Amino acid sequence: MAHPYQHSMSSVRKWGGTVEDYLNIHSWFDASKQITADFRHRALRHHAEGIFMAETIFGPIVMLSSGRVIPTRWIGGRHVIEDLGFIPSFADWVKAIRPEPWMGRTRRIEHEVEPSPGRPTTTEAA
Repeated sequence: MAHPYQHSMSSVRKWGGTVEDYLNIHSWFDASKQITADFRHRALRHHAEGIFMAETIFGPIVMLSSGRVIPTRWIGGRHVIEDLGFIPSFADWVKAIRPEPWMGRTRRIEHEVEPSPGRPTTTEAA
């Protein structure tokens, strides 16, 4: 797996500037390695929605130290393509997740939160 520094070097070769211009964005994409240190970490941010999320976090453009302006989405898209070869959707990742029984278990809480006849609601009791 490429390190954010290597992704940043690739961005410098593509658009100019310095490693520092890109490092925060590439580090954000790979921060999910803190959760799982194998390729599965990519399911969290390495997809189209993750690229748009990076734009909301880092802004729509990056002003390079050289003065050049680069769309944040270009940087995110290149990161994902360098790692995966294409930009998947989040749905592509979800389709690859094998459902487990615990994932669908829900606890019915309606009886705990809906008022019962004869039982005062919180506002009535006050």
